Amino acid sequence: MQAALYAVRSMGSWSIEISLDVRVDVQWWLNMQLAERLVLLAWSLPLGWAVSLRERFRGNRVMDRWGLNEWRKYVLQSLAVHLAAEPQGQGEQLIGKADDMVMWTSGQIAGINTGFEDAMVWDRLLMQAEELGELLQGRALLAGEVEALLEEASDCVKPPERGVAPHDAARPQAGADLSAGWLAAAQLGCLLGRLRLDAGLAQPAPWEKPGWLRRSRAMALRCRRCGSEALSRTACATCGSAACAYCEACLAMGRSRSCALLLQGAAHPAVRGTAGGSPTEALVRWGLSAAQGVAAGAALRFLAEPPEAGSAAARFLIWAVTGAGKTEMIFPLLQAVLDGGGRVLVAAPRRDVVLELAPRLATAFPSESIVTLYGGSPDRWKRGSITLATTHQLLRFRHAFDLVVIDEIDAFPYHNDPMLDYAANGACKPGGKYIYLSATPPSKLQREAAAGRLPHAKVPARFHGHPLPVPKPLKIPSVQRCLTQKSLPSSLVRELKTSISRGAQVFLFVSRIRHIDSFLQLLRRYFSEITIEGTSSVDPDRGNKVMSFRNRDIRLLVTTTILERGVTVPKSDVFIVDADSDLFDEAALIQMAGRAGRSKDDPAGKVVFGSPQWTRSQRSAVNQIKRMNRIARKGNYLKV
Repeated sequence: MQAALYAVRSMGSWSIEISLDVRVDVQWWLNMQLAERLVLLAWSLPLGWAVSLRERFRGNRVMDRWGLNEWRKYVLQSLAVHLAAEPQGQGEQLIGKADDMVMWTSGQIAGINTGFEDAMVWDRLLMQAEELGELLQGRALLAGEVEALLEEASDCVKPPERGVAPHDAARPQAGADLSAGWLAAAQLGCLLGRLRLDAGLAQPAPWEKPGWLRRSRAMALRCRRCGSEALSRTACATCGSAACAYCEACLAMGRSRSCALLLQGAAHPAVRGTAGGSPTEALVRWGLSAAQGVAAGAALRFLAEPPEAGSAAARFLIWAVTGAGKTEMIFPLLQAVLDGGGRVLVAAPRRDVVLELAPRLATAFPSESIVTLYGGSPDRWKRGSITLATTHQLLRFRHAFDLVVIDEIDAFPYHNDPMLDYAANGACKPGGKYIYLSATPPSKLQREAAAGRLPHAKVPARFHGHPLPVPKPLKIPSVQRCLTQKSLPSSLVRELKTSISRGAQVFLFVSRIRHIDSFLQLLRRYFSEITIEGTSSVDPDRGNKVMSFRNRDIRLLVTTTILERGVTVPKSDVFIVDADSDLFDEAALIQMAGRAGRSKDDPAGKVVFGSPQWTRSQRSAVNQIKRMNRIARKGNYLKV
């Protein structure tokens, strides 16, 4: 996309503005009667270039004496980095000729015909700008996504909001009027402060204060949607640049280019959660256990605290053991923010987790509008008081939510992905709050919690009040050696027979996908009386096999860490072979062990760490499980 670029002197100072429709800007300044001088620097400039110049601009009094030649020189020097990437002479053609530049005084502006002089025409545009701002509030969308949003809005009616009677809320959206030509409305929305016009990619603003004659430094472009560095460039028919950069990191969400329009809706002020309730109240209303109630009470008090001026969104960690009932614990937190008129987001790492949580949230909050977002979701453009989304979907939000809850913050794909961390940080309003949920928080968060820099609450006991099963070490050969010798160690066979005889469903975790089929055949020789299957991340039938395992049609399931989370099967035992593998860190071992003992009817379960040697990760995992059991016992959270 290309856009106009102009400098305007208003109330004694200069600024650089970008316009999608110069007529709107001229009429705006004419109506406001604030423009002392307006210099049209370029009628049609690649949007990324225009944004770069706008963000690096620093006005000064010398500019009061500039003529068009000085302004032309300034533009060329400011865009030197962009011009150097173009074939010789082509860059200046994209800027336009010097003769195309225009300077207007306040008197000359009054004589320009914009097409918006009629008050009714201008008022209609104002209404469209306000409605577009409302549709985009809390969103950050590329131009194609804005058009898709408007197209859907034109076919829908606005859903009732909390506290609004249905007959007041059920009115057509402005999409029918906007979808045909929305750029003028978007430009006016930017002038009104309801929208922000940005490029998909742009250079970061310089840290130091630049002088206007300082030579521009080559800086890597960064995606304004996902925060990633963009190194790929290609010729672009849209803006005319021979080296238009694009972002590969978020390509699956639509192409973000340096000339792509990224339109952001202005954020509403963040709301605080209602005054924190007591653990007893949370326990009674939501059916929480004592340990859950204490953690929920601490989090409620955190939500009720006023934000510190100028600080980033505050964070709170709920460190809950596997099977503690993290989902139920967030219900009073969501309610506190919703009661204050806020919007909440629950982000989960995977689509299957989102789909599992959706009906539970709908049951807990029947009067709220709940939007469920994942790749291909039919709710893509809907707005709700509760949004449930996979982490990648957060890229389309900007300062939208008063509370952001991130489930399984240590899990793939969120963990160690700067792009998703950027998206999560951008989704929360300034002054909003984050709640992190995890049974195995990343080491960084654990250190922050231990040092008192991260407020947190531990939930050391499961909802049924029984201790976590402590893993039993079992010294056995590696899986590769078993496959080479075509036999299983007798100690492993005895442990497996014990589990099968007591009627347990058996998870058997291996470290590598390539071992599954061969180990499966070996197990079937020893346990021909039961159904044994294997699955992994590359198995297209994984969902059906997991369902058959839950239904007890499959008794032993050989798998990888793909099933370390999000799968609850009553009366399960867990065997981890090659538990000394580098692929099994402390967190993975704890999560896999957490599949056992989750049911109140079989709370003990059994966990076996099988390996030739005892590693630090295994020792740390066992120590953390024992430590949580001690804390739970000390807090009187255990029934035994």
